[in-house]
Amino acid sequence: MKQTRAAVIGSGFGGLALAIRLQSAGIPTTIFEARDKPGGRAYVYRDEGFVFDAGPTVITDPAALEELWALSGRRMQDHVTLLPVSPFYRLCWEDGFTFDYDNDQTALDRQIAAKSPPDVEGYGRFLAYSRDVYEEGYRKLGTVPFLNFADMVRAAPQLVRLRADRSVHDAVARFITDEQLRMAFSFHSLLVGGNPFETSAIYALIHALEREGGVWFAKGGTGALVDGMVRLFTELGGEIRLNTRVARIETEGTRARAVVTEDGEHHAADMVASNADVMHSYRDLLGHTRRGQRAARRLDRRRWSMSLFVIYFGLRRKHDHLKHHTVLFGPRYRELVSDIFHGSALPDDFSLYLHAPSVTDDSMAPPGCSAYYVLSPVPHLGQADIDWDTEGPKYRDRILAYLEERYIPGLRSDLVTSRIFTPADFRDELAAHHGSAFSVEPILTQSAWFRPHNRDSKIPNFYIVGAGTHPGAGIPGVVGSAKATAALMLADAGQHDG
Repeated sequence: MKQTRAAVIGSGFGGLALAIRLQSAGIPTTIFEARDKPGGRAYVYRDEGFVFDAGPTVITDPAALEELWALSGRRMQDHVTLLPVSPFYRLCWEDGFTFDYDNDQTALDRQIAAKSPPDVEGYGRFLAYSRDVYEEGYRKLGTVPFLNFADMVRAAPQLVRLRADRSVHDAVARFITDEQLRMAFSFHSLLVGGNPFETSAIYALIHALEREGGVWFAKGGTGALVDGMVRLFTELGGEIRLNTRVARIETEGTRARAVVTEDGEHHAADMVASNADVMHSYRDLLGHTRRGQRAARRLDRRRWSMSLFVIYFGLRRKHDHLKHHTVLFGPRYRELVSDIFHGSALPDDFSLYLHAPSVTDDSMAPPGCSAYYVLSPVPHLGQADIDWDTEGPKYRDRILAYLEERYIPGLRSDLVTSRIFTPADFRDELAAHHGSAFSVEPILTQSAWFRPHNRDSKIPNFYIVGAGTHPGAGIPGVVGSAKATAALMLADAGQHDG
């Protein structure tokens, strides 16, 4: 009997997790990665002894990752060390108010009481709501593929009960009265590319997800987690081909038959899964087919998540007053978020996320030094046609000056190295449609069944994994998508997911 062979395009967290699941089940799997390193958005830069994680830095639900090793009787801790991050986040406002969001209930209650005493009880009710959403939306549905509308109908009663039609901010506002505390408990949807004022309240589950499993950082950086996954995959017998850009997916009738690389090599496959940008997958890799053309036209009418402007920088000294994850709210919030998601120009102001990994792990910087990245959510290229070659350096200088003035004294005089990554880089380096950093925007009408499906409806041996399919972006989301997609692939191959 002929053995089923699988090809996975892209080595982001979703692609790696899927490939590990397939290889663990005995399906020979090859990953094709266009760049010189694995990881996709979780790329790693090394400059002057500094280590910069390019992509996701917030690791939650470690059990979902540990499961990948357990499939073959291995232990994640033999390849990867996770370090706890505390507080989860420090939130800072320009009026001087700060809030340390952590898993310590007593400390949380004390901070809430100091700001708005009635909201202590309200937070308790919000946490209960968040846990309810987490149970229904993540534990029960997060790894279940929605392939037909009947799946959505079955989930509908719980979605209605949980008022999925509300926004995350509106859900929080039902329980919390203080506006800054509302921001503190609703900003999380931005971490997966969602507007807190428009993204479904289902995404309030992120709060309970963090409280349930903690927030972690991989020793050596997020890239060390990627390396651990690659090591597991190759130990299982899988193959990863770097510097191998796929040009198209070859089809015959309604079946995918091979991936064809830019240098013309054909690699036959019985099943093909794409961890590449979902628009790129259909418009470019399947653009020679009627299915690819039609799917791309539909995708082009979707709403796409915002992009990001990122500065990676290293300093010649430490700043011990900083926390690992810091959210810096600017002078505007609701109005700024609206400009980011709907505006046609770069806003004059910004809110920022500052990542300071050497607070937790000294190995990220040379002795006595510290490594950072700071990101600013910005409009994607489809709505704001900004010349980032011109605006990027100016925007970088504005952000660094702001950080120096308010949070990191002496930043520019201590600067050892820096680099920027713009929406144009998301488009050009990662083939991201419109330079979107999180794929299709996670609004209710683009979630679950309404999101691009884990298995294509017209090419039944072509599959999608990663942020563009169910359940969505973020490490738990794309690892969950891998579980959903693997279940379909293994069932189609006559096996079951271990």
